[in-house]
Amino acid sequence: MSQIACSHCHLEFDESVMIKDEELHFCCTGCQGVYHLLGDSGLEGFYSKMGDTQLQPPKEKLEDSSIFDSDAFYKQFVSVNDEGFCEVSLIIEGIHCAACVWLNEKALHKMDGVVDVHINYTNNKARITWSDEVVKLSNIIDMIRAIGYNAFGYDKELQESHANKERKDYYMRMAVATFASMNIMWIAIAQYAGYFSGIDQDMKTILNVAEWVLATPALFYSGWIFFRGAYFGVKNKIVNMDILVATGASLTYIYSIYITLMQEGEAYFDSVTMIITFVLLGKFLEKLSKKNAADTLDIISKHLPSEVKIQDNDEVISLHVQEVKIGDIVLLGVGEKVAVDGVLLEGEGSFDESSLSGESDAIAKKKGDNIISGSISLDANVKYLCTKDFSHSTLSNLMNLLENSMAKKPPIEQMANKLSEYFSSIILALSFVTFIVWYLWPHSFETAFIVGISVIIIACPCALALATPVATLVGLGLGAKRGILFKEAAQLESLAKIDTLVVDKTGTLTTNTLHVETFEMIDERYKELLYSITSQSKHPVSQAISRYLYAEDEHLHVKVLTDFESISARGLKASFEDKKLLAGNLALMQDNALHVEEENVNFYFSVDDKIVAKLRLKDTIKEDAKSSINAINKLGIEIIILSGDGLNEVKRVANTLDIKQYKAHFTPTQKAQFISQLQAEGKKVMMAGDGVNDILALSQAEISVAMGSGSDIAIEVSDVVLLNDSLSALYEAFKISRVTFSLIKQNLMISLLYNAITIPLAMMGYIIPFVAAISMSISSLLVVGNSLRIQAKSNLRKK
Repeated sequence: MSQIACSHCHLEFDESVMIKDEELHFCCTGCQGVYHLLGDSGLEGFYSKMGDTQLQPPKEKLEDSSIFDSDAFYKQFVSVNDEGFCEVSLIIEGIHCAACVWLNEKALHKMDGVVDVHINYTNNKARITWSDEVVKLSNIIDMIRAIGYNAFGYDKELQESHANKERKDYYMRMAVATFASMNIMWIAIAQYAGYFSGIDQDMKTILNVAEWVLATPALFYSGWIFFRGAYFGVKNKIVNMDILVATGASLTYIYSIYITLMQEGEAYFDSVTMIITFVLLGKFLEKLSKKNAADTLDIISKHLPSEVKIQDNDEVISLHVQEVKIGDIVLLGVGEKVAVDGVLLEGEGSFDESSLSGESDAIAKKKGDNIISGSISLDANVKYLCTKDFSHSTLSNLMNLLENSMAKKPPIEQMANKLSEYFSSIILALSFVTFIVWYLWPHSFETAFIVGISVIIIACPCALALATPVATLVGLGLGAKRGILFKEAAQLESLAKIDTLVVDKTGTLTTNTLHVETFEMIDERYKELLYSITSQSKHPVSQAISRYLYAEDEHLHVKVLTDFESISARGLKASFEDKKLLAGNLALMQDNALHVEEENVNFYFSVDDKIVAKLRLKDTIKEDAKSSINAINKLGIEIIILSGDGLNEVKRVANTLDIKQYKAHFTPTQKAQFISQLQAEGKKVMMAGDGVNDILALSQAEISVAMGSGSDIAIEVSDVVLLNDSLSALYEAFKISRVTFSLIKQNLMISLLYNAITIPLAMMGYIIPFVAAISMSISSLLVVGNSLRIQAKSNLRKK
């Protein structure tokens, strides 16, 4: 049987094993899929650039892409979102500049069935959303591989293994380049000495050949990553940083060979090794900095147990954390970390929740209390009922949200990436113009050539590309460590621009623990009905009243009520036999035409339109509320209270906290309308709340913040979640966002200022190539180092 070439990879196989597709032949479905995907994406120019080159399998055999479609892979790495699309987190190998991110995102976005792609340059993590009915994950992986990269499912241990391997590879290449550079410098010293004292051409040629021998492995082994990146950049019609480095180094190398063979002029092999060494050193240190900035997720989930002890009848069995189901009874020992959320059944003790909330104080738990995944039992052996499986547990949700936030780019980063796309092309054009001008001035070809090369080498689009993502990642990580969860990186930028803070009162400024301060039962016959109607509501006000009544009289019984209805921001309505019951605030009474004078009372109970009980409830202002509100005020942020509670209570809280603006008796709709009016006046509004009645207002604001103890739906619609439930965390969120946004702008300024100063100097001939290489690396490290100052720039916690 004859051998025939695959239409994609050009490797030859027996015709009998080939997949026929009209006039095309493919060795596997992967090649067939990639061929058609490239065609559909308008990237068929890949084959004309490829010519007859065969796509050889890598030295390390890649796993068959079909494994990505297996049930085992889907179970471990793939989730389905609310819209029915599949989502996966992948690590993409080979990304080392913004152009790499751009290419992968562009190629994947063009694939039918791919809904969304976000790639974080700082940690090379891609979050991909796709329709599994239209395109398979294996096809997506094949596309990534076809454009010169590789991908694997994100797993912290596997990721660490790959990252260590990549760092070792960088280290070996850097060691070779450094060895070559150090030895060439000794030779260069002899050459420079001869230049001033005299040296014959034969000796000069011998020294040049010695430098040639040393520069060759530095260029082609140590600099291979730049040539590889440049190859894929040219193949995909992108001018990236690798093209600048590879072009500058290789042209200098070729020119120096010409000088050596012709035995005239000065060779610049020392510049070749210096270019490779210093740019490689900068990339290596950058990778170490990026790793330190990107470790937040792994720190949060560190030491999470893989197995959980379950009580099964009279036996104790161990299950993998993924196998634990809702309703299982989990046994937890002293010092062990909680793997899944639950409710305490037996035992009581202290739990450390610092990895989630950022607060170091231990929290006492007793029977009936919720315990959350990620916390640690400090001093007790307990038994608890699992209420959420691992994939929906607090810690798992936190990591997923944080992972997603790191993948999504804020507007300022998108602007920087757009700018860096054109940067390298402009630099090549400037380099060529510089060479022509210097050559025609007139100067020697050698002088014009070296000046042109210096322009290429000194330009640094890498610093521009790093300006935003590193600072953003550090800001997100710092927030997560302190119990502040930003759902998207863009919220850091939006929050930094906020000038008005609108807050709900109960649960935000005050605790949810209300107590009855005064109680007047006008008609004792109806006390049991008051107890009955409040017992059937979970609202904090109702719960406080029912607790108070039961504490006074344990013999009270709950009556069977009909037509029970909860009226948002008003109270409760029900019927008992033929009696009409109303329990709530002044607004509810007035809505039902009851004549009630406003007094120092905030809860009324009526039977058949007659007031039979009056109560005043008071909640406790949070311990850190006053200092936090004062600190937020000092940031220049206007604070307004919007509450559904009575005027007297809202006024009391506002006066205590020195908040000048407050509104009482506000319905959820009125809260949203008020925020809309502020926005119409040009205000940038942030809403902080915790209840279902805050949902409309949270959705209306530019940025919404939910307290960690709030309702699930309030947390779901919010942009930022404060896990430790404190007002100081709200202040810290403002500080982190402002410091991060400030450093992003500083980074952009550093990058642009660096290029604005150094490129003209290089064009004027004041900078030689190896100095340009040093300067290029320093600019990137300045940006990374500046980003890592977020924690040290200011004391985020209030004194």
